[in-house]
Amino acid sequence: MAIIITEDCINCGACEPECPNNAIYEGSSPWRFSDGTSLKEVVLDNVAFDASIEKEALSDDFYYIVTDKCTECVGFYEEPQCAAVCPVNCCILDVNKAENKRELMDKKNWLHGK
Repeated sequence: MAIIITEDCINCGACEPECPNNAIYEGSSPWRFSDGTSLKEVVLDNVAFDASIEKEALSDDFYYIVTDKCTECVGFYEEPQCAAVCPVNCCILDVNKAENKRELMDKKNWLHGK
């Protein structure tokens, strides 16, 4: 599963620097697949595009996590670091985005070219 940030977020920013995949962004900030990864090109739904293309913010109000970049810190840490440092416990598992450890490790390797 990926982690999501709930609307209980107080915008403290503690989570953002902890993410090894650079999957966390401040509200209203655009994101890129290339941020913090080795990706140069991404193929989604059989469409290839430059990984440095800016994508629209997923939230205007509070920090958000890009699901396609979240690995729950698998391959880096024993637990999701965003959840570990969040003072209001708003970084939680997204039950709608179930992924097993192997899938998360594959995503980590895809993001970082290993």
